[in-house]
Amino acid sequence: MASTFSLSSEQVPTEDVLQNSLSLIGLSDMPLIMPGDDLVSVIIDRIEQSATKVFEGDIFVIAQKIISKAENCYVDLRTITPSSKALELAEIVEKDPCLVEVILSESSDVVAYRQGVLIVTHRNGYVMANAGVDASNLEPDGDGSERVLLLPLDADASCAHLRQAFENHFGCRIGVIINDSVGRPWRNGSVSLALGVSGPPAVWDRIGQQDLYGRELQVTQIGFADQIAAAAALVMGEGAEGIPVVKVGNLAWETSTTNGRQLLRDKKQDLFR
Repeated sequence: MASTFSLSSEQVPTEDVLQNSLSLIGLSDMPLIMPGDDLVSVIIDRIEQSATKVFEGDIFVIAQKIISKAENCYVDLRTITPSSKALELAEIVEKDPCLVEVILSESSDVVAYRQGVLIVTHRNGYVMANAGVDASNLEPDGDGSERVLLLPLDADASCAHLRQAFENHFGCRIGVIINDSVGRPWRNGSVSLALGVSGPPAVWDRIGQQDLYGRELQVTQIGFADQIAAAAALVMGEGAEGIPVVKVGNLAWETSTTNGRQLLRDKKQDLFR
């Protein structure tokens, strides 16, 4: 059955989507995803078995972990030989040198580090701890390997593939976002953000529009896809909930050609790098 968190009354499919409502429907009872699995078929099967209706403009938010699993983004730490740089850094951050080597191989730059913390720029531009390399919620494979999971090779491309398949199947306009949880400067606690986007705008640029009192907005750009990713994470959970797909409905948006990279701030404009 589907897990539902709603900020509005029951979803009603209308042409004039309400601006002040939002529905979040999580797909529970998803099977464990294995390398090579056809995520399109798995997700569609769960939608139809749960009798979840799909409407024009729905956005599917999909957890990065099942994307990476299906794409076989695993690394066995037993196969890794750490470099001298990884050995030196591992001693400072107190992490497995083989893990640090994998993190460095996934990174274009080391941003900051101290005991227990290693912040890097991922090869795809995300600034995050450990380049997103993670061992949580990985099922044992029985051969004694020390597996970790990397981020998808190209989250935007994965989103585009899934979106096209969903639109072909359901016959309506669909959006797809791949999300992951990260920490933030200034704030305690992690939030979910969009790694990849296809369909809805990644950034909603409102510069030039007016505020409540008629003043022109000068700098207002909304991280639209990030906000959707964070909302969906309320239903997904961060532990053993087992809800890696959330359908977001009742949200007005116009199709955009942008992708997740638009959310990345250029290093020259980043005061913290």
